[in-house]
Amino acid sequence: MFRKIDYNAPVALSFAIASFLALFLGWVTDGITTRELFCVYGSSWAEPLTYVRLFGHVLGHADLNHYISNMMLFLLLGPIVEDDYGSGRLLGMIAATAVVTGLVDMIFFPRVALLGASGVVFMMIILASMVSYRRGKIPLTFIAVVIMYLGQEIYNAFFLADDVSQLTHIIGGLMGLVFGMSMRKGRR
Repeated sequence: MFRKIDYNAPVALSFAIASFLALFLGWVTDGITTRELFCVYGSSWAEPLTYVRLFGHVLGHADLNHYISNMMLFLLLGPIVEDDYGSGRLLGMIAATAVVTGLVDMIFFPRVALLGASGVVFMMIILASMVSYRRGKIPLTFIAVVIMYLGQEIYNAFFLADDVSQLTHIIGGLMGLVFGMSMRKGRR
């Protein structure tokens, strides 16, 4: 029976498992590992864990609901993006998005802790909508997704007072746009 189960998207599945392990460690350590390894905030560049947090914050989640809301979309989009762009490229895009969103948070919002995979998820939303991009033709679905996505995030940034980083979502979406446009010729 288990031979019929395919580990079809190794980067996406491994990311989801690593994120769950980070969440579990946070529960076991009463949030210590989450704070020290899986969220990014302004800290000294001389501290070695700063560099771990720069990448690791995308694995951290505040609670099970936060994890599930990110991973449902991540696991829905991950296989599409991974199949189209390749596992190595997807891993590189995740790492780059983690670093860029982490740096923006550290530089511009040093007193705000950032954690979660939502920036990466929004990168994948844009990449998945670009899968049907053909030379000289821009899919209307891509335009609709970008307009709805950016419109919602800009609205939320100005009119909602919540703990969600809309800037991270916007940066993730822009990273997806840059990756999608620059890699469209080199896709498998």
